[in-house]
Amino acid sequence: MSAETARPVRRTSAGVPLTYAAVGATKADDLLAYPPAGFRPVERRVRLGSGDARFAAASSKLLAWGVQRGAGLEVRNIQLPAPSDTDYAGLLYDAAGTAVGTRVAHPEQTYEADGTPQVAAGATADLTVRAFGRSFTAPVRVVYEVAEPGRVGFAYGTLPGHPASGEESFVVEHYQDDSVWLVVRAFSRPSTWYYRLAAPLVRFMQAGITRRYLRALSPASGA
Repeated sequence: MSAETARPVRRTSAGVPLTYAAVGATKADDLLAYPPAGFRPVERRVRLGSGDARFAAASSKLLAWGVQRGAGLEVRNIQLPAPSDTDYAGLLYDAAGTAVGTRVAHPEQTYEADGTPQVAAGATADLTVRAFGRSFTAPVRVVYEVAEPGRVGFAYGTLPGHPASGEESFVVEHYQDDSVWLVVRAFSRPSTWYYRLAAPLVRFMQAGITRRYLRALSPASGA
């Protein structure tokens, strides 16, 4: 059998609905105090260093799925969203809150040197994690990107087949004291009755993966 015929059939998650309703809730300042009903919130942060160079390097690696890959997850089956003539991305505002133009609904897609697409709003991917001698596939969709002065990142939400239901965000922040931090925020719950039965195990796995997320962009990891 050739390498080409041995490849698994690629499936697409385009049009498949997310498994939760509170899309974008990881942006909420009061997430930890008032998470979506029935979900457990979490926020973790780690200092990555300081300076513009550290912020640029960490941001670049983050948008190349570097947190996930650095945590030992495989990122497969990346599917970019298909552009539509009816897409509307909203307006751009200046510091005074005055509308100054229209956002680009589909900016030029960027790629890694090996041709892998970088993170893009609407893109889907399959994350594969290995634990307890088994592999678990976790399909996700990028629900928003963050591209602000001193803040770069994204969030993805869960799709059917993911062990959990909820959303997770990853943002690199450059503060006024010149320090650079990775902030991970999430809310989740087990996605099905059998994962609910194993809820302590699911939370244990999530906590371990989050700890690996926090190490993925450290200078020691090559970020």
